[in-house]
Amino acid sequence: MGGRTQGNYRNPCLTMHQPWASLLVYGIKRIEGRSWPAPIRGRLWIHAASKVPEPDTIKAMEDFYREIYAVNGITDLKFPEHYPVSRLLGCVDVVGCVKCEELVCWEEVPEGVRLEGQTDFCWLCEKPQKLVIPFEMRGYQGVYNLEKKIFEAAVRGLCPVEGPLPVKFPLPDPRDPFSLKPGSLAPCFAGSKPSLEKPPSLTAAIAGARAAATQFSKKELKSPTNMTPEKYMSYSTRSQSSKNKITELDSSATAVLYESGKGLLSQTNKEQSSPVGYEGNSSSQSQVPQRDLNKHLGAPSKVRSLLS
Repeated sequence: MGGRTQGNYRNPCLTMHQPWASLLVYGIKRIEGRSWPAPIRGRLWIHAASKVPEPDTIKAMEDFYREIYAVNGITDLKFPEHYPVSRLLGCVDVVGCVKCEELVCWEEVPEGVRLEGQTDFCWLCEKPQKLVIPFEMRGYQGVYNLEKKIFEAAVRGLCPVEGPLPVKFPLPDPRDPFSLKPGSLAPCFAGSKPSLEKPPSLTAAIAGARAAATQFSKKELKSPTNMTPEKYMSYSTRSQSSKNKITELDSSATAVLYESGKGLLSQTNKEQSSPVGYEGNSSSQSQVPQRDLNKHLGAPSKVRSLLS
């Protein structure tokens, strides 16, 4: 990602609540809404926080996406079968960031995409990829760097995803990956008004999605983007009881998980501290106990994983 980030980001990752995290990695969600502009361009890893989503929250978000895809004539959406928590799920490419009022007037992108913008800043996401085996890790607030060994294991376990309606966001200046930024489209839309007509079912779905998102406090939605993981250690934490089941892994995937486990073990040895909070659609998360890692890390042919 050389030359495509601002700040000290090597393998940037963002922790999000479910179901938003999986919807993004599965290519259904193409706009990640935030109260702050995207500080990076290129690959962004997506991590699911530990909060188990309520059935009503999942239904509200799935109804929302059914309605906005129906605007473009797509009625057969295949949603994830599961919304795992406390897992690294995959990644997307962030190609730009615009203000909500710019997105809603942007006629070069599908109408359904323009309807996704419900927050101040809209991160434009392309090329979703999911991990064949999502694995457990903790996260931090804001955008943070993946630990090196976790990245090295994860990058080998990615699988491309074909979303229901992939979108390509055109850059104002193809030579500048940061040219699609807040305000870059404003001159084109001066004096224009949104032309999107919303049927009652879509209006109700948007209201439901907004209600689902507001269950998280305003404090969580504010991003101290200049904070580092070390500073998060002073945050209070919440414990979570372990409700994991041991699942035998297919032999074709054990090598990836074995490397992932070594990265997690390295992280546990180096960071004997409490879990921390995350940014935006996020919450607290429990750390993998070293004794559990020792128990489940063995020869690659017998690797087991703690999967929820």
